[in-house]
Amino acid sequence: MQRNIIGVRFNKIGKVYHFDSSALPDVKAGEHVIVDTARGKHLGEVVMVLRETPPMPEGGWKSVERRATPRDLLLQQSWQSKQTEAMINCRARAAELKLGGVKIITAEYNYDGTRLAFLFSTETEDKADLKSLKKDMQDLYPNTHTELRQIGPRDVAKLLGGMGACGLETRCCSKFLTDFSPISIKMAKEQGISLTPEEITGMCGRLRCCLIYEYDQYVEARKLLPKRNKHVVTPRGEGKVVDVIPLSNKVMVLLEGEEGKSFVVTFDLEELQPWDELEALRRKSEAPCDRHEGGGCTCGKSGNRKA
Repeated sequence: MQRNIIGVRFNKIGKVYHFDSSALPDVKAGEHVIVDTARGKHLGEVVMVLRETPPMPEGGWKSVERRATPRDLLLQQSWQSKQTEAMINCRARAAELKLGGVKIITAEYNYDGTRLAFLFSTETEDKADLKSLKKDMQDLYPNTHTELRQIGPRDVAKLLGGMGACGLETRCCSKFLTDFSPISIKMAKEQGISLTPEEITGMCGRLRCCLIYEYDQYVEARKLLPKRNKHVVTPRGEGKVVDVIPLSNKVMVLLEGEEGKSFVVTFDLEELQPWDELEALRRKSEAPCDRHEGGGCTCGKSGNRKA
């Protein structure tokens, strides 16, 4: 059976989730729909209509309930206007309970106010006991299903926004990143970036997301470039590779000058030849001929024929 799968986003810069829109076969990008999720019904914007059906997720496809009406959109705006008040109330109660290390980041209502989620973070990896806080919030909002949801430091930075560590007015995570890719220190090393915390750490306290942007290009470029300390032959003589500029396909070579003074010159990769290959060819050319007898040798080498 052919299914109509669409991509729905619930926040302006949020992850895209796939839903089965077979009940609404003519739905288009830009429309708003009510969908059934693991956390109840939510209103989202259709951002894509998939031409091919992707592999079915575990548990099957969640369905699109219906198109959102103008009333639904007004309801969503109304409940969103109450989120700040809910966040303040939760923060105040957390302070009364002396929940040290727990920060209430924001509060989020679904479109019709039937569900309210408080997003929080902790300063340590220890699991916080928030049973009392959850009960108090449920008592304060008796007609709404409340939940406390922990988020990581990258999500906190995304929600709070602000200037990036690089100086951009808006952080990448708040501007266009919809998913957080795994980042490793290897990515910084591969690109020759300083490993000082100030250089590779973002405002969230984790490795910067931008370390992955050009990582694959650096890896591919380095496959063609000689390694450091490798001996090469340049138009100005033999030298040793001290560094490479991968995205420019250039190599920095240490050369010996007059009176033993060394200096560094940057060459294009095409200008260089591997020293070991040339040395192997030189030794081969100087090797004695062992295929012909002295009188019948036409290769210009001397030597004895193999027995």
